Amino acid sequence: MLLFSSSSLQLREIFFPRIFSVFVKLNFLNSRGFSSDSAKALAAGISKAIKEGNFNLLDSSVYGSNLQRNETNLVLLSLESEPNSALKYFRWAEISGKDPSFYTIAHVLIRNGMFDVADKVFDEMITNRGKDFNVLGSIRDRSLDADVCKFLMECCCRYGMVDKALEIFVYSTQLGVVIPQDSVYRMLNSLIGSDRVDLIADHFDKLCRGGIEPSGVSAHGFVLDALFCKGEVTKALDFHRLVMERGFRVGIVSCNKVLKGLSVDQIEVASRLLSLVLDCGPAPNVVTFCTLINGFCKRGEMDRAFDLFKVMEQRGIEPDLIAYSTLIDGYFKAGMLGMGHKLFSQALHKGVKLDVVVFSSTIDVYVKSGDLATASVVYKRMLCQGISPNVVTYTILIKGLCQDGRIYEAFGMYGQILKRGMEPSIVTYSSLIDGFCKCGNLRSGFALYEDMIKMGYPPDVVIYGVLVDGLSKQGLMLHAMRFSVKMLGQSIRLNVVVFNSLIDGWCRLNRFDEALKVFRLMGIYGIKPDVATFTTVMRVSIMEDAFCKHMKPTIGLQLFDLMQRNKISADIAVCNVVIHLLFKCHRIEDASKFFNNLIEGKMEPDIVTYNTMICGYCSLRRLDEAERIFELLKVTPFGPNTVTLTILIHVLCKNNDMDGAIRMFSIMAEKGSKPNAVTYGCLMDWFSKSVDIEGSFKLFEEMQEKGISPSIVSYSIIIDGLCKRGRVDEATNIFHQAIDAKLLPDVVAYAILIRGYCKVGRLVEAALLYEHMLRNGVKPDDLLQRALSEYNPPKWLMSKGVWVHDKPMPD
Repeated sequence: MLLFSSSSLQLREIFFPRIFSVFVKLNFLNSRGFSSDSAKALAAGISKAIKEGNFNLLDSSVYGSNLQRNETNLVLLSLESEPNSALKYFRWAEISGKDPSFYTIAHVLIRNGMFDVADKVFDEMITNRGKDFNVLGSIRDRSLDADVCKFLMECCCRYGMVDKALEIFVYSTQLGVVIPQDSVYRMLNSLIGSDRVDLIADHFDKLCRGGIEPSGVSAHGFVLDALFCKGEVTKALDFHRLVMERGFRVGIVSCNKVLKGLSVDQIEVASRLLSLVLDCGPAPNVVTFCTLINGFCKRGEMDRAFDLFKVMEQRGIEPDLIAYSTLIDGYFKAGMLGMGHKLFSQALHKGVKLDVVVFSSTIDVYVKSGDLATASVVYKRMLCQGISPNVVTYTILIKGLCQDGRIYEAFGMYGQILKRGMEPSIVTYSSLIDGFCKCGNLRSGFALYEDMIKMGYPPDVVIYGVLVDGLSKQGLMLHAMRFSVKMLGQSIRLNVVVFNSLIDGWCRLNRFDEALKVFRLMGIYGIKPDVATFTTVMRVSIMEDAFCKHMKPTIGLQLFDLMQRNKISADIAVCNVVIHLLFKCHRIEDASKFFNNLIEGKMEPDIVTYNTMICGYCSLRRLDEAERIFELLKVTPFGPNTVTLTILIHVLCKNNDMDGAIRMFSIMAEKGSKPNAVTYGCLMDWFSKSVDIEGSFKLFEEMQEKGISPSIVSYSIIIDGLCKRGRVDEATNIFHQAIDAKLLPDVVAYAILIRGYCKVGRLVEAALLYEHMLRNGVKPDDLLQRALSEYNPPKWLMSKGVWVHDKPMPD
């Protein structure tokens, strides 16, 4: 860095060897004044001498008088094409005390692209003159240059000389020089960072005229945003009030932009700013209110949102489409359908032209809530308003109709889409395919799938998931598995929904080993099980066949532990399964503790929870505990249901307490709980096993008279009672009645009648019924096989193999 002290002649000679001697001599020339022309000639001569390196010209007595400041700057300007010479001359003039204009040398250097050198010279000026030196210098000597002003402002800001930066900005704007916006923003940031917001307020009108407003970001908005970001809320609000009190013009657009930013995560600050705007201006518009209404709606603070809506109306500002749609959407998302619909009707009554988006979102809310009737009313009102539905509207209605099982009406809506020349979306297809699959019409579902592909819509994981679920629910598991493999072949990643459908499908077929294989595949493919996965697999461990052959109840409990380790929140359905598993494992104390934790915790037990506890205690003959839970259930909001009372009736019948069972059965009628086929079955079974078989017949007839369809279990109870009394022909007649009632006899029904035939010696009929059972796909269980081994069948029956094999041998 060069130091311009006049105390060292040697330094001067080092830096300016030849030219220095010329300039020194000039200082000692006579002091007679020059005319303006003489000064220009002198400046031109010095300029020529420096450019040509001919310093002898400067030794001439003609140039002996001292140069004036403006003449020094004239020399600098004449050297614009030779910036290095100009820089040497500037440094000589600075040492010689001629106070050369820094603006002028900066102009020369910047014009030649020497920004780094200009920065260095500014640093030298600060070192030698301090921060109080006149940055503008003789800036008034020539027209201003925007780039030079920008440079000077940025240098001043870099050294914290924000007042000088603002001085340069104000002076340049007065002369019509437009400073680049980024420079103005940096200067404003420096003023804010230096806590000189007062200077911004003092020159607010000039800042607004300085080219910043046309950019879309006002000085007002910029300052408020910066202060709010720093957390200086009070200063920001004080600045706004100060600007308004001084009568400066502030546009509401600027305030709206600031409010929009604040309403995202500083809604309380936004509310304070709005209050200030309402108090001192500028006059708010509908956008001002809508901005905060939207912010409150997103936070679910609907009371505050509606209060603002009313303030807007009170100030004579008519709510527009945006205002109504924002508030309506907020109410719907908050689950306040009544208020949302009231506001929706109010908007229509006031003549507000609601668009297809508002109508579609309103229809969607009612579809999701299952109120398809109201959704249909809104749809008709939309048509009456002359608003044409779009694909989104139709798709929402299609989804609602499919969920309601009205698949063919939904397909009619699909036809409307095609008729109007619209293109169905992938959501349209997925809703329709899901609807067809859920109603068991896989053929139509796959036909739509093919149409979608022809239309150029590549199926996504949702479409594949719907089809896999449809196949799984129909028991077509091999097709479902193949379809899943097809997904992988098309680089579509299987998700947890697809795996859940496959697991559920195998469980429906009692193929628990296959279900567990799919569960293990989830880990291989890196799919994290969800609560539905664990619920399904844990329920497998409850089933008798499952835990006897493939799983144990303890495995279900281990799955629950795994679920907790994976931080998957269990719902009440999972908790009910856990209680059932604990009883299966005879862990009564753990089941009781788990139940008590539910009651004391955040998750409320439901009716299934209470019924599971009662059933568990009854199965382990802890009737006192079952009665205690029953008493707790009676004081709950939902109370005992048919299942609860049926469990108790079953236990009383098992304990031969028929009076208690009949009394409980009477309570059901009094409490309005309708008995079902299982309830009647418990009573019928007791009568069937006692001496009073006629009691079973009476209950059987009563059940049918009350419109309760007997199950195959109901028929099996009657058949068993008749067979035990040797009334096989009557039993056979009841068996065929079950078949006529479209019921499929299970292995229990077949086994009862086969044993009945055997007991009365009608082995041929027993063998024929056994063969009939096998041909209908019903496999004999171990109990039936052991029962039949007690009888000695004829050799000719043995030769046909219909007695002891799982399936008949070919004739």
